[in-house]
Amino acid sequence: MLSINRLLTGGVRPLATAAAVAVAFSGCASQLAQVPPRVDLGNYERVALVTFSADPSRNSLGVLATQRFAEAVLASQNGFELMELGPADSAVARLLAAGDAPGAAQELGREKHVPAVFFGHLAVSGTKPSGSVGAGGNVNVGATVSSELNVRLLSTSTGGTLWRSSATASQSVGQVSMNGGRMPSISATDPNAAYANMVDQMVEQVTRDFRPTWVKQ
Repeated sequence: MLSINRLLTGGVRPLATAAAVAVAFSGCASQLAQVPPRVDLGNYERVALVTFSADPSRNSLGVLATQRFAEAVLASQNGFELMELGPADSAVARLLAAGDAPGAAQELGREKHVPAVFFGHLAVSGTKPSGSVGAGGNVNVGATVSSELNVRLLSTSTGGTLWRSSATASQSVGQVSMNGGRMPSISATDPNAAYANMVDQMVEQVTRDFRPTWVKQ
């Protein structure tokens, strides 16, 4: 294939250069093929999404994770309707609390007449300190937060799992370093900002099966 830099700098006439560049790029593009997403939500036409559960003190993060998940799924595909539902209540809530997700899916199917539903749970850790002391008075002390997101798609007719995915993330929220008795170096991050950043990372991971990919032919 012709070198693009050579075409641009080799003194070729402008029109000839433009044509050659177009040919070069079309040759590169012809080597890639799009692979459909692993999960095609268009097969279900309508899919429900229940607000992800989380520890009571982290409910706002569960809502944020649900919103980010909905945005990512809707951006990755079309041809289906996403029914966004608030935190499950009544019989559905009781079944989920009891760990009976299949039963909750079937109950929701009867209530909302959808063929499939997304359930998810966000688990978030508190701040965990860590540190080390080395020779010569070198001290490193830090703190991290971590989280895990689990999402699954269930059939509302059988309660069976159609798809599931999980992701974890961690991030430093503070670091103090001191070398040989010198003035310490201190850095800190707002834990709430760290949690929001981790939510974005995990949603990006768990929604990969809904996005098309490109492979070389």
